[in-house]
Amino acid sequence: MQIQELGIAVLWTFLYGYLIVASIDFGAGFFAFYSKYTKRDQMINRLIARYLSPTWEVTNVFFVFFFVGIVGFFPDTAYYYGTALLVPASVVLILLAIRGSFYAFANYGSKESTFYMFLYGATGLLIPASMSTVLTVSQGGFINETESGVFFDGMKLFTNFYSWTVVTLAIVSVLYISAMFLLFYADKARDVQAVPLVRKWALFWSVPTIIASGLVFFGLKSQAAWHYESILAGNWWWFAASFIFFIVAVSFVYLKRNYGLAFLMVMGQFFMAWFGYGYTHLPYILYPYIDINGSVVNESMAIALVVVFILGLLLLVPALYLLLRLFLFDNDYVRGKRSSGKA
Repeated sequence: MQIQELGIAVLWTFLYGYLIVASIDFGAGFFAFYSKYTKRDQMINRLIARYLSPTWEVTNVFFVFFFVGIVGFFPDTAYYYGTALLVPASVVLILLAIRGSFYAFANYGSKESTFYMFLYGATGLLIPASMSTVLTVSQGGFINETESGVFFDGMKLFTNFYSWTVVTLAIVSVLYISAMFLLFYADKARDVQAVPLVRKWALFWSVPTIIASGLVFFGLKSQAAWHYESILAGNWWWFAASFIFFIVAVSFVYLKRNYGLAFLMVMGQFFMAWFGYGYTHLPYILYPYIDINGSVVNESMAIALVVVFILGLLLLVPALYLLLRLFLFDNDYVRGKRSSGKA
């Protein structure tokens, strides 16, 4: 494996971690608002609060590692994506600020405010929707390089069918992943009120998730034929395996058993789909302008970055595991018998 391939594999792993952790966080915020709006918050919101309290601060660590790494490894990404993502990135920053403010206001006694809950829940869906535009832009056709610089066709992105399928998949996947985790968490907490409610959410959001996945493949054929052909050229098994994981996960939920194993199947489902997408997208980071072979930083710097980010991954994963052991999966904490020490 060449140094640039190892580098992008490490960065893609960071982004996968963000995909899972952030999806649980974003979806939990939406479900918290939805439960309050439908006056069922007494059934689920204490459970959601026990999850969010010790974890919301660390959610973006994975994304920060990826962002710093991708610019460090492939400097051209700042040049091309800097223009294309100016508006989406600005929107994401604003939404993250609004989302973070929920906690600040909550600490000052406004936690029961429906308005703040709405902002928290809405941003949990709008942030992944905005971020997903990167995946669409990377397929090519939205950025043109001329003598005067880089031109981004925002209107084409806004009216593009494939773009909206990716946005839809991002939103429903967040809700599906979050619901599956909360079901496992509610079951571990032995919360007999929350389990039936969250189980319905998990089964409900599994349907649009698989439909949206099919629509993405349908749209990819016309938007990026080169990527579509790469998948069919012997790489379809990634997505077949992902579908099998999906079937197993939903079957466990439908049969009301092994909710922990069901969530592991969900992680496997998105692992195969995520890395299958990344592998079949290579060597391009942005078609046709940035590829990992021609746009990588000098070799000595690349080696140093790989070492640093592998060490960062080795530090972050045990730290996250320790957080899970001390709080989320501690029997007393998960059942509400012990506080995390946060408001």
